[in-house]
Amino acid sequence: MNRPTRPQGERSSSSPELRYLAVGRIVRAHGLHGELSMTIMTEFPERFETTELFYLGNEFEAEPYHLKSYRRHQDNLLLTLDEVDDRTQAEQLCGLFVQVPIEEAVPLSEGDYYLYQLLGLQVITTTGETLGVIDDILETGANDVYIVKNGDQELLLPAIPEVVKSVDLAQKQMIVQMMDGLI
Repeated sequence: MNRPTRPQGERSSSSPELRYLAVGRIVRAHGLHGELSMTIMTEFPERFETTELFYLGNEFEAEPYHLKSYRRHQDNLLLTLDEVDDRTQAEQLCGLFVQVPIEEAVPLSEGDYYLYQLLGLQVITTTGETLGVIDDILETGANDVYIVKNGDQELLLPAIPEVVKSVDLAQKQMIVQMMDGLI
């Protein structure tokens, strides 16, 4: 199983429909002429070579900005946007996500998926027992953890190959092998 890609923001399956995927987050203004320092949140940073329009905001609401240029600076990218001319304007954008519409997400290889696609999947054991629905995903240092809810009950499942046996997005289900100590 390949590691999935995470969209930004905390979200659960009861949130409104996702409209954007983050490719970065504005962390600070850089210089006096409106340049923005952005942390990279995408496994596909090459998209900055071909994408001209990005959306700044959160995953549900965002405003369009035209990318004039970008360059690497330490571990970040420095962005120059047509709509941002000075440091004051740049500072007002700090903390916002730099995003693309979800329909412009880079297609993934067979067996790979974005984490937002897992939200709402029904979780079933290899023995056929329904455990609930993936409601949220925690990102830990070692592996992600799926929060599976069934009514008032909550189960934490590690996203490791020993537990997650298959993901079927078309059928909207995940098959898992329960390990000792998980329930």
